[in-house]
Amino acid sequence: MTPEKIWVGIDVSKETLDVYILPQGLSLQLPNSEAGVQSLIEQLQEMSVHLVVLESTGGLERTVVVGLHNATIAVAVVNPRKVKGFAIALGKAKTDRIDAEVIARFAQSVNLQPQAVVAPIAQQLSDLMHRRQQLVEIQVAEKNRLARASQTVQPDIEEHLKHLAQRLDALNEQIQTLGQQQADWQRKDQILQSVKGIGPLTAALCLVELPELGKLNEKQIARLVGVAPLNQDSGKHKGKRRISGGRTRVRCGLYMAVLVATRHNPVIRDFYQRLLSKGKPKPVALVACIRKLLVILNAMIRDNTLWQTPA
Repeated sequence: MTPEKIWVGIDVSKETLDVYILPQGLSLQLPNSEAGVQSLIEQLQEMSVHLVVLESTGGLERTVVVGLHNATIAVAVVNPRKVKGFAIALGKAKTDRIDAEVIARFAQSVNLQPQAVVAPIAQQLSDLMHRRQQLVEIQVAEKNRLARASQTVQPDIEEHLKHLAQRLDALNEQIQTLGQQQADWQRKDQILQSVKGIGPLTAALCLVELPELGKLNEKQIARLVGVAPLNQDSGKHKGKRRISGGRTRVRCGLYMAVLVATRHNPVIRDFYQRLLSKGKPKPVALVACIRKLLVILNAMIRDNTLWQTPA
C-alpha cells in the first residue's frame, strides 16, 4: 500500500515558525532561528515528507529554506497572494496557526514544484542585485528631492548622491567579479550583451534572477517573468488581456532594455512600430516587445548563439 503523502505548511514571522502537518493535523511552533530550524528538520526527518511549503516573506524565510535544502527536504516558496486567495475561498479566519494550515492545504491542492537548490554564490549575487535596486531607488528619490530642495539642503543631497554613485560602482564591480565565478557566466553574459539594448547590468540581472533562461519554452519563460497576457473572459464577455505576477525585477530590467531597443535594435524597433501602426497603445506595445525580446534571449541562451542582425 502506497504511504499517504505528507504536506507541511509553515507560516513564517520574524520570531517564530508556525507549522502545520497534513494529514496528521499536527501543529508546531518553533523559533525562527538556526536552533528552531534544526529542531524542525529533526522532526520532519522522522516522517516521509512530500513537500514543505511557505510564503515568500522578503527574506524571513531564508534560514528555514536553506536548512531544508541542506537536509534534502523538498521545499517550495509561493506567492502570498495565491495563498490569500485560497484562504478566502476556504472562508478561513486569520491566525498564524490557521495560516500554516491554509498553506499546507494549498500545497496539497495545487501541483507545486520544489524549489531548486540555490548555490551560495548565486544567492550572494541575488542579494547584491537586490541591494543595488534599493540604492537605485534611493538615488532616484534623492534626485527628485534635489530638483525642488532649498539651497540650504542642496549640498547635503549632492554629497549623498555622490556617495550613492560610489556605492553603486562598487556593487557593480562586485557583481561582475562574483559572476565570473559562476559556471558559463562569461559565455552567457557575452550572448546577452550581443543584443542591442542589453547592457552588463541587465545581463547580470537576467543571469541572477532568471536562471531558467534557456531551459524553458517561450510560453513558459513568458509566464515566469509575467509578460504572458492572461484572458479575462466570462461567458460572452471578452475582457482585455492583462499581464500579472512573475519576476518583477526581471520585467522592470527588460522594460528599460526595451526602451533602448525600440530605438537601436532593428528587430525590436520594427516590431514596435508595426504594433503602433495597428493602433496598439504604447504600454501594450512595450510589453509585447519585452515578451519578444525575452523569447529571443531564451532561444539564444538555449542554442548558445550570439545575436545576428537579420539581413
